[in-house]
Amino acid sequence: MLIDQYFKNMKLVLEKIENTQMEAIDKSAKAITYCLENNGIWHLMDTGHMLMYEAVGRTGGMMAVRPVRVSVEVSNPTRHRETDIMKPKVFMDEIDGLPEYIIKKSNMQSEDVLMIGSVSGINILPVEMAIYAHQNGITVIGLTSVEYSKFLQSQHKSGKRLYEVCDYIIDNCCDVGDTLVYVEELDQGICPASGIAASYIMWALQSRVIELLLADGKKPHVYMSNHMPGADQHNNHAWAEYEKLGY
Repeated sequence: MLIDQYFKNMKLVLEKIENTQMEAIDKSAKAITYCLENNGIWHLMDTGHMLMYEAVGRTGGMMAVRPVRVSVEVSNPTRHRETDIMKPKVFMDEIDGLPEYIIKKSNMQSEDVLMIGSVSGINILPVEMAIYAHQNGITVIGLTSVEYSKFLQSQHKSGKRLYEVCDYIIDNCCDVGDTLVYVEELDQGICPASGIAASYIMWALQSRVIELLLADGKKPHVYMSNHMPGADQHNNHAWAEYEKLGY
């Protein structure tokens, strides 16, 4: 059954993360801990499909993880026109110059950490964000599929991919194409691994950061589920303390 193949192969990806990425997670956690203890901010920008929701505001999650949310909208309703011209699609992560604007607008500073998630790691936005942030003294952590990225050609003018321009890289251990189960009748793979892999890595990373902060005598502030008794009081107090302390 396809479901059996999925369960088996997803577990293999998670096992590979455990067996190969512990050092990268630990180094990244130490960089984040140093940042938070020295008045820095942990920024997160994920161009994939998981972390901007899974890693932010969840019960048991650190308040110190701050999402960089970007939207570019153009509203120009026009009358219908018949045309044979095929208009090229423009995606936000392909816009040259946008990364510099995002970093400046989001008030990132040199003592901060920017974590960038991109499965392929080849588009302009994640690569340029990493390069520009690094040039401005911001520590950059990349979360990507190294094997998949090596298979693809960079869309950035430098020819570099995300894993080549970050201070620290955590590999989500996904294969080329990011699917777990090949279906012969479809002649293609199904069930991407990267979303669950990214979430698995993020919670491992947060647990290590919390451990390091506690070892330094600092109590990080963590969300409590809104469904739990006293959650509002806890979260409001914890947020006020996070605003003062930064962790």
